[in-house]
Amino acid sequence: MNIKAFIQLMRPANLVTAVADVWAGAAIAGAIPPAFDWRSFLTLSAATVGLYGGGVVFNDVFDAQLDAVERPERPIPSGQVSIEAAIFQGTVLHLLGIGAASLCSLESGIIAAAIAILTLSYDRFAKHDAILGPLNMGLCRGLNLLLGVSLIPELLSDYYAVGFLPIIFIAAITMISRGEVHGGHSRTMLFAGILYAVVEIAQLTFGYMQGHLLEALPLVLIHAFMVFKPLLTAYQNPIGPNIGKAVKAGVLSLIIMNAAWCMAFGAWPLGLATLLLLPFSLQLAKWFAVT
Repeated sequence: MNIKAFIQLMRPANLVTAVADVWAGAAIAGAIPPAFDWRSFLTLSAATVGLYGGGVVFNDVFDAQLDAVERPERPIPSGQVSIEAAIFQGTVLHLLGIGAASLCSLESGIIAAAIAILTLSYDRFAKHDAILGPLNMGLCRGLNLLLGVSLIPELLSDYYAVGFLPIIFIAAITMISRGEVHGGHSRTMLFAGILYAVVEIAQLTFGYMQGHLLEALPLVLIHAFMVFKPLLTAYQNPIGPNIGKAVKAGVLSLIIMNAAWCMAFGAWPLGLATLLLLPFSLQLAKWFAVT
């Protein structure tokens, strides 16, 4: 059994960004260490690993025939992992994610189940649609942020609107990722840049409203530099490799964006802890593909 191939199916560097979503959501709910439920916090962190991991495994299951042509080095088309084994892996990860979230609260379990359903709908149907694909993937991330907010379930009604911002950001990444193999269009990069800017301005606005603008500002600026530099290169020359770098930067920058959310809501301990996830994710990105 090729353990590394099974790990590769889960996109480990991407999993870290999913954990960062939950931490940011917890910060938005007002969970500032040490005064909050550590057990539920860690359980929700584990739940998102199962949900995201299961989603990307099923992505490769449904794309097996396409990957055999475009990405033959991936675990399934290369024969390192069978379709049956991948289906089992994805199913177990999803069930573990829903189960872990349900241990925290009914609301957390419902959100987790919705994420699992949305990941499957994206993998099987929506990803090939120019509008539904980005929207579906964005919904997964938006709900993932709210999964963190569900650490304090009664606050979900107060902060559900924040979940729309990851939808915008992830929709932009998903939109430009369509050109990773065959290249894309400059206008797509331009539109993605506008969506990125909308999210960053919103973060600064929330920081101002919460009285923590100065804490959030440096991280928002770092995030902007991280995503706009490769995006500009892809805009100037929208070939596959340049777009791939822009997509990778967008995915990994989620950690910075989530740390900015923590700072915007005054949860600097969680913000610093989230930042520490970045070098870990970057190291994983050297060992495993980021898509």
